[in-house]
Amino acid sequence: MLYLLKLSPEITIKSRSVRQQMTRCLATNVRNTLQHHAAHVRVKAGWDLIRVRLPEPLGDDEIRCLEAALARIPGIHEVQAAELVPFISFTDTVRRVVPLWQEVIRDRRFRVRVKRRGRHAFSSEDLERHLGSALLTAAPGARVDLRHPDVEVPVSVVDDQLQLIRTRHPGAGGYPLGVQGQALALVSGGFDSPVAAWRMMRRGVKTHFLFFNLGGAPHEAGVREVVHHLWRHHGASHHVRFVSVPFEGVVGEILRTIPDGLMGVVLKRMMVRAASRLADTMRIPVLVTGDAIAQVSSQTLTNLGSIDAASELPILRPLLTEDKQAIIDAARRLDTARFAERMPEYCGVISRRPHVRARRRDIEAAEAGFDPAVLDAALEASETTRVDRLRNQAPDPIEVRTVTSLATLVALSSPCVIDIRPPAERDAAPLTLPRVAQLAIPFYELQDRAPTLPDDHEYLLYCDQGVMSRMQALHLADRGLTHFGIYRGPTPDA
Repeated sequence: MLYLLKLSPEITIKSRSVRQQMTRCLATNVRNTLQHHAAHVRVKAGWDLIRVRLPEPLGDDEIRCLEAALARIPGIHEVQAAELVPFISFTDTVRRVVPLWQEVIRDRRFRVRVKRRGRHAFSSEDLERHLGSALLTAAPGARVDLRHPDVEVPVSVVDDQLQLIRTRHPGAGGYPLGVQGQALALVSGGFDSPVAAWRMMRRGVKTHFLFFNLGGAPHEAGVREVVHHLWRHHGASHHVRFVSVPFEGVVGEILRTIPDGLMGVVLKRMMVRAASRLADTMRIPVLVTGDAIAQVSSQTLTNLGSIDAASELPILRPLLTEDKQAIIDAARRLDTARFAERMPEYCGVISRRPHVRARRRDIEAAEAGFDPAVLDAALEASETTRVDRLRNQAPDPIEVRTVTSLATLVALSSPCVIDIRPPAERDAAPLTLPRVAQLAIPFYELQDRAPTLPDDHEYLLYCDQGVMSRMQALHLADRGLTHFGIYRGPTPDA
């Protein structure tokens, strides 16, 4: 089998030396990617394209999988499945070409483009006219358009061989992965960050992944899954790293020390501070985020400026001006949307009334009370895994009990509801549950106090939206405290 990989126009406009270097890099990327799909692959780089030969026969499913993998490699403009046969005559060429293209060009404008190399008794134009006439006869409604065709029918004659294109698939375009250096992408598992990381990969940037864990093992398992998917489909030519930083302690310190309206911005500042330090140790020069202007309160221009000020490295934002729907559509094309649709938005529960134009001096004054040792401890506990090994090291899923009605709650043998909301929120909307024991332990104290609670109760965590309580219950279960669940039912005042 023979495949012709047309170079992205981004490559062909470069100087001769840069084009050759990028083409060599692309050929290596193709080799590295195809080793996951087939053995004994031969890849040869040329000036205009890369030739891929697969000596062994493959089944239809294997061929479809391989062609899809080629089409996703950054730097490729088009994937052409080709066939080499002896060139005998114009009549034999018509016999071979017309069945391949007559349905494709039906009711469309087309042109035949013949390329020749070698000595022949005819010109390229002679063969183009002959094939064009045969195709017009075979395809009712088709017409020739040499300037603006809908379809181009390519034919190559090289010495005594005829090269036919059987199928064509659009490629990813962009630059070969690795030719534009490295970046560290902050990923959360939502719609935005995987799309942002992919856009960097498509521009030739070898992209590593950094995850700040706010929800324990289940949160990390979901993010590992989407990162592995993104790497396997779009970046398998390179080994990259996945760094996980446990950030629950940082969130707790923010809830303890930072005013409500500033919590979201401070959380993002802590993330980019940590990311800068990690990237520096990894010798990576830039950070990447999925921020888009005004999508959430922390992404206003004012707040983005304050977040940038906390980073020692440049922060690139490929989605900065994108609409949310366009990002979701891109995630669906990448097949990462299905992961995002079941991923809770942990960051969105930090501030109840966030400031959209937080003043820098207010942020810095608030951060003065934040204990820097908490951030140091989070970085000290970070773990790094090669992305191709993420699936082998995925943690087992954890389930926790969720109670959604007062009747079920009262029927439990020894229930105790723990209100984990901050004191101000509890005072503003007290939780009253007759006949049920209750405790008030703020979110940021629960992880320390939970092991000291008597184990003869079934503890159910409560918060307004249910996200923080789920996050805490999963994290406690991950620590072996399995008698904690979630209360999501109505209150008597609801």
